[in-house]
Amino acid sequence: MKANIPAVCVLSSCVAASYLVACSRSETKAPAYQDEKAVLAPTVDSGAKDSAVWDAKAAATYLDQRETWWMNWPAASRDQGTFCVSCHTAVPYIISRPALRRVLEEQGLSANERLLLANVTKRVRNWKDAAPYYKDQEDGSNKAVESRSTEAVLNAFILANRDAHEGKLSEDTRTAFANMWLLQQKEGRLQGAWIWQQFGLMPWESRGSEFYGAALAAIAVGIAPEGYGASAEIQNNLKMLRGYLQRDSSAQSSLNSATLLWASTKWSGLLSVERKQSIIDKLLAKQQSDGGWSLSSVALTWRDAGLESLFGKSTREDGTPQEVQSDGLATGFIIFALEEARVSRQNDHVKRGLDWLIQHQNNAQGSWTAYSLNKRRDPSSNVGLFMSDAATAYAVLALSDADMLNARR
Repeated sequence: MKANIPAVCVLSSCVAASYLVACSRSETKAPAYQDEKAVLAPTVDSGAKDSAVWDAKAAATYLDQRETWWMNWPAASRDQGTFCVSCHTAVPYIISRPALRRVLEEQGLSANERLLLANVTKRVRNWKDAAPYYKDQEDGSNKAVESRSTEAVLNAFILANRDAHEGKLSEDTRTAFANMWLLQQKEGRLQGAWIWQQFGLMPWESRGSEFYGAALAAIAVGIAPEGYGASAEIQNNLKMLRGYLQRDSSAQSSLNSATLLWASTKWSGLLSVERKQSIIDKLLAKQQSDGGWSLSSVALTWRDAGLESLFGKSTREDGTPQEVQSDGLATGFIIFALEEARVSRQNDHVKRGLDWLIQHQNNAQGSWTAYSLNKRRDPSSNVGLFMSDAATAYAVLALSDADMLNARR
C-alpha cells in the first residue's frame, strides 16, 4: 500500500490519531493502490428529519458496510489470512459498535465485530510468526519497526475494549499487553511511548502521532478489567508512560489533547484537575460559530500547516486549501472527549455541538462527513470515505454518550 491516503493501516490504524515518531511528511510516501467508487446500500428513508433525533440504525448500517469493505479490501490483506487494522475505519468501528448495540437493543456482537476481534486475536497468538504490516524493503526505512510497534498498541487497545464490556481480562489481552510493553521505548525522546507508523498522513500517521498512540495505550490500561492497571509488574511501564504524556502534552494539537483528556478519564491521577480544565478550555475555544469543530483547526499545529497558517491560510500536499468548515470527526471526537470528562450535556458548548451532529447526519447514508488533511479526495470513493468512517463512529459515541433515548432505532 503505497500512496497518499489518509491513514491507511495504522499499523495501520487507531487510531487512532495520532502521535508518533518524529519524521517529516516528505520522508516516506504512503502505500499506493487503486481506489474505486464506494458501493453503499441506501438507508430506508424514514421521512422528514426530526431536529432532535439521529438515526442509529442508519449509522450502524453505514459502519457495518464500511468495515465489511475494509476487511475484504485486497490492499488491507496481510499474511496468515489476516488484515491490517486501520485508525480511520477499524479502530473507530470496534469502539463505536457496542454503543450502537445498546441504543438499538441488539443481542450479541455483530458479525463484523466478531471477525475483527478474531483477526486481532489471531495476530496476537501468532505474534512471533506474523509478518509486520509493512516491510522496509517494500515500504521504506524503519517501516517494519514502526508498524510492529503501532500494531502492538492497537491490538491491546482493541482487546481491552472488548474485555471492558465483558468484565473479564482474557489471556489473549494479557498477551497483547505483554507484546505492547516489550516495545515501549525505554530511553530517549520517546521514553515511555511507542514508535509509530510514519507515512506523512495526518492525523494518525505523521509527526506527533506517537502521542496519540501513547494516549491509546493509557486508555487500554485504564479500561482493562480485573485491576490490570494495578499489576505490580507493569508499574515501571506506567511510570514511564505517565511521564511521557505529562512531559510532552503542552505542544500537542487540540485533537491529541482531546485524546489525552479521554485517557485521563480512564486513568485516575494521570492529569491534575487544573490540567484537565486547561484542556477543556482549549477545546471549547476551538468551537466554530455553527456549533461544530473543524478537523484542520484541531488536528494541525503550525508545524504541520506551515508558516502560512499563521496568516490564516493552509494548504494540503496537493496544493488545495484545507477544509475549514465544521465536520463530523472533529465535532464527534471532541464532544465525546468532553462527555467522558463529565462536562455536562447541558453546557452550552456541548449542547450546540450535539445539535450540530444531529443536524449533519447524512440522511441517505447514515454517516457524518469529514475531510482528508492530506489531499482533496473524491467523497464517493472508498479512500475518500476513510475520514467519514471515523467521523461516523465518533459522532455515534458522542450522541450515544449524551442520550441513548435520543435516537431513532
